[in-house]
Amino acid sequence: MISFYLNGVQQSLEIDADTPLLWAIRDHLKLTGTKYGCGIGSCGACTVHLDGLAIRSCTFPVSALKPNHQITTIEGLSEHGDHPVQQAWISNNVPQCGYCQPGQIMSASALLAKNPQPNDEDINNAMSGNICRCGTYPRIRKAIHDAATILKS
Repeated sequence: MISFYLNGVQQSLEIDADTPLLWAIRDHLKLTGTKYGCGIGSCGACTVHLDGLAIRSCTFPVSALKPNHQITTIEGLSEHGDHPVQQAWISNNVPQCGYCQPGQIMSASALLAKNPQPNDEDINNAMSGNICRCGTYPRIRKAIHDAATILKS
């Protein structure tokens, strides 16, 4: 039995210990906002927060979870899609195809929680593990700066 908190709600799953967290979230708990991209933790589409830190859920085995661990998915970032990063994403028209965006938003929100006023280098470093095939990187960087401003006020 694997137990942990998902978006603030305690979960217990009878699941193979080697199962990646991504599949526990998507297949067993039916939250499909977290995306499968590469399966090797290189693209960032599967990014979630583990106790506030951005992790790649496609390579994180559920056996590594402790009962007090807090996992946050894109669905749990805000109840109504009004987190400052989500607001900045919308106002900057960041998504094109949108597939990578949940992972991008989760990485950006983890960055801002740790560093509320990042510079471009901080953003580039924090976001370097997230690939956007549409190439919206300038809009992503601008949205992160805008979200930092929203959080500051």
